[in-house]
Amino acid sequence: MQESQETHISNHLDEIVAAISITPRKKLQNKLLQTALFQPPREKLHLCEEKAKSYSSSHEYKQALQELVRCVALTRICYGDSHWKLAEAHVNLAQGYLQLKGLSLQAKQHAEKAKEILTNAIVCPYNDNTDVFKCSVELFHTMGRALLSLQKFKEASENLTKAERLSKELLQCGRIIKEEWIEIQTQIKLSFAQVYQGQKKSKEALPHYQEALECIEISKGEKSLECVPTLRELAGVEQALGFHDASINHLLQAHLIVLSRNPSQEEAAVSAHSVACAAVASGRPEHHDVAEQYFQDSMANLKDAEGIGKAKFLSIQDGYCHFLQVTGQKECLQIQTLLYGPQDKRTLATQQTMDVLSKAPEKAVKPRQPLRAKAAFCTCGPQHTALGKARPNAAD
Repeated sequence: MQESQETHISNHLDEIVAAISITPRKKLQNKLLQTALFQPPREKLHLCEEKAKSYSSSHEYKQALQELVRCVALTRICYGDSHWKLAEAHVNLAQGYLQLKGLSLQAKQHAEKAKEILTNAIVCPYNDNTDVFKCSVELFHTMGRALLSLQKFKEASENLTKAERLSKELLQCGRIIKEEWIEIQTQIKLSFAQVYQGQKKSKEALPHYQEALECIEISKGEKSLECVPTLRELAGVEQALGFHDASINHLLQAHLIVLSRNPSQEEAAVSAHSVACAAVASGRPEHHDVAEQYFQDSMANLKDAEGIGKAKFLSIQDGYCHFLQVTGQKECLQIQTLLYGPQDKRTLATQQTMDVLSKAPEKAVKPRQPLRAKAAFCTCGPQHTALGKARPNAAD
């Protein structure tokens, strides 16, 4: 009986301790729920905007999109159906759709809705509102990007031209400061470059990439991580135009920026591999050492990787073996040409082998004994080759 009583008291004490522990947590949750329920719409809107920015900056684009959808609904509640802020919310939502692949049509539809609202907003009392015109710049730029994604290049270019012209007028009228204009120019120039690149017009794309890079370097600094994507796109255009020194230089610049930001081994490997591939693409003997060094750096970063990293390592290794085989054959060909002449059967056989290899660089080649003494993995830090910093113009 006494034991039963003690058990009952013990259980009762446990319940009291549990209640003391849980009650404050429940009260806090209820308080947060009540705060959310009775929070004014404008406060909710501000919270959603901040969440969207946070998700977007951390590349959580789906979550950002959900917050941007809420922003449109809350903006309509706060400002009505014809306020320019609703147009701005639709523009932001369109940009959110552009961050996700395959949703360019939805982005275009929201940009069109924003344009419809702004058409009515750019009348009294908004005709002197700088925010309305800044929103218009964002609208034209976003519409241009959406049309670019849909491969409607002519219409994309027209909208980007409107954005560029309007932003310049805002600068001239003192509505925006030069630093703000430079940031706008960065995005517009980059989009123009991508419009030309989408049409395989590398010569026309080149100056726009150069201007976009200059704007980023002015506003963010030459060592900013934001330079990296533009440097890589610029290098791709330079490679297509045969400016191989400039292409390799820009990829080296991007690689150094990546290394300065404590990258993962995979990020460092991918960056080094891009330099190696650019050096191989030049086809010039003076770039062979650069290619070899960065193939080795890339593999050194992935040699202990598992899963996807291991697959990347094997792919890079195949490319490296192919490179060694082709360059080895070239050296052999040069020697045979000198010894036997260009029409000798041995020279012709080597030439034929080289032609086959050069036409199929993507095929896996079984690793074999390296043809050079430097073929062993290099685990030391990169030793960057100076190739000059001349930035070519399209007219060259």
